[in-house]
Amino acid sequence: MIRVDMHSHTLRSSDSATPFERVRRACEHRHIGAIAITDHNRIDGALECAEQWTTPRVIVGEEIRTSEGEIIGLFLREFIPPRLSPEETIAEIRRQGGVVYVPHPFDPIRRSVITRAALDRVAGSIDAIEVLNGRLHVAARNTEAGDYARSHRLLAGAGSDGHIAREIGRVGVEMPEFTTAAEFKASLAKGMVFGTPAHPIVHLASSWTKFRKKYLPGWRSI
Repeated sequence: MIRVDMHSHTLRSSDSATPFERVRRACEHRHIGAIAITDHNRIDGALECAEQWTTPRVIVGEEIRTSEGEIIGLFLREFIPPRLSPEETIAEIRRQGGVVYVPHPFDPIRRSVITRAALDRVAGSIDAIEVLNGRLHVAARNTEAGDYARSHRLLAGAGSDGHIAREIGRVGVEMPEFTTAAEFKASLAKGMVFGTPAHPIVHLASSWTKFRKKYLPGWRSI
């Protein structure tokens, strides 16, 4: 069995300043055997980590802002541009042989969440949905995601959505070992979600990081 954090960010995301090495050490600390690096609208950091690390195993991903909210692609080889329609984004993930994963689908706070209309429209093309997000602190919304996954026969995924090192590996799925995207989906079907969300204050850290990156010189990683 392997513990997998299916949703994380590095300093390559606009709202994170966490260096690659701190992500790696956080994984070691929490015994995470594989991590999906899913920076916002970028893939270069994930590719770099995948090339350099032997442990944890890196799943190259991207959290893509579509015209109707965010969709994550896993097991990607190439960058997918933002602002495509959900259908176009999913088609591009499929072209690369990737896994279509919808993060935090019912978060009532984030403006980037996929719209319910879009989610219902593309549900038949989704592989997995995030039923536990480490930054979603309304338990009922995670429960709603789990209910949606079951009713639509979607795989249940989970991730820390970590933007700072102390979040990485707090949430994920314990599942059988895998290598390919197809094996990953088969293993995820047998997996067990673990973890609890981080303290809500982590959102303030991300907002401050985003502000510093945009407006202040000499910002430091956290």
